[in-house]
Amino acid sequence: MPHSIQPPLQQLLEAVQASAKYRHIDAEFIRSLGAGELEKRRSLKEAIKATKNKLHQVGAAYQDNTPRYARWLEALQSASQAGDPAHLQATCREIMSHHASTRERLPFLPCFYSAILADIAPVHSVLDIACGLNPLAIPWMPLAPGARYYACDIYQDMIDFLNASFPLLRVDGEAMVCDVIQQCPAHKVDVAFVLKTIPVLEQVDKNAGRRLLQSIQADHLVVSFPAASLGGRHGGKGKNMEANYESHFNELIAGQPWSIQRFSYATELVFVIHR
Repeated sequence: MPHSIQPPLQQLLEAVQASAKYRHIDAEFIRSLGAGELEKRRSLKEAIKATKNKLHQVGAAYQDNTPRYARWLEALQSASQAGDPAHLQATCREIMSHHASTRERLPFLPCFYSAILADIAPVHSVLDIACGLNPLAIPWMPLAPGARYYACDIYQDMIDFLNASFPLLRVDGEAMVCDVIQQCPAHKVDVAFVLKTIPVLEQVDKNAGRRLLQSIQADHLVVSFPAASLGGRHGGKGKNMEANYESHFNELIAGQPWSIQRFSYATELVFVIHR
């Protein structure tokens, strides 16, 4: 009896997951992207290529090709057991240098969270959307004792690493795989981080940013945008990025009775929304 031919979406999923670069990405997120590309493309081959390109834009472009999670966890365990806060911070900085988004924040990390959270601290609960390695910045955050930290991203291996890291960072944390374009986590928190996330999500769904800001259950939202391109350029494609993103942010919050604080750093434009 001949083998049944798999549906195109299943073929696409398996083809994408066969690549080491994408195999740890949430399967449902790949399916969601792939279904859209299958509708738009003339062939399965084109849809697979387009799906991989989109996955690169929204995730893989920001990561090292081969994250060393086991090695990083060992380093964190050693630093945590040493009981030296400076050693732990140095280890966290080293690990964060392997993800483009957190690497760009390292030069101003010591003052970043103390400044943007000054009017909110101490923070009792956090939701970190499309978190990347940002939870490793916990040692710099003005969190209250016993604070709860929720984080979500599309990479299962990253989520496993973060869940193993939270106890070493002395925080009550929970990381989960989540496609926030389809459904935002429903946790009610003091602060939600949406750091350099909206432009990435809007590459997949142009309404994702507005929908996310309205659906997050947080008293305060920290929303940021890149002030330079991924390669660090302010000119060329990066020219006027800050002004364009500020204008876009104002469109996203138009009509909302929220108060806003604005902070500007070399590579990042930050807005703190107080609801």
